[in-house]
Amino acid sequence: MAVAPDTAADLVYQIFDLQRAVRCIATASVRGQETGVALQGVLRFVGEGESRATRLAERLGVSAPVLSRHLADLQEQGFVVRRQDPDDGRAQLVGLTPSGAEKLRQIEEQRAAALQDYLCDWSEEDAGNTARTLYKLTESLKKSARATAAGTPTTTLEEQKHG
Repeated sequence: MAVAPDTAADLVYQIFDLQRAVRCIATASVRGQETGVALQGVLRFVGEGESRATRLAERLGVSAPVLSRHLADLQEQGFVVRRQDPDDGRAQLVGLTPSGAEKLRQIEEQRAAALQDYLCDWSEEDAGNTARTLYKLTESLKKSARATAAGTPTTTLEEQKHG
């Protein structure tokens, strides 16, 4: 089933509005901390498992030099470690240190507690439904982004009807 243009436009607006709200909350929550919002985002992705720096940059949607600066900051704080990729001497693998894993755990706990406070008037059902919907949206967008990056043609509803 296709999404109507007006619905898609409203969804785009709501997504951007959500991004602004999350950015404002995240910025306010990191005041006085050694890791800002950008570094926390990098830390979260590194926390998903050791990976190549180039792969991290792609996933984060940043250039290699930007990621390198963030990783240098996190390494200086003792949160990440970089090592040469044994399969490719030109590449680096990035992983969390034990203190980085602890820092990430603290950040995630703090964010979850803050969100609980912000959503105090929500039911558990509302929160669960929203989480599932956001997951579905994220997976659809990731799938489309991968297809676009791979040059896989996407078909429109009109093309599907006639072909």
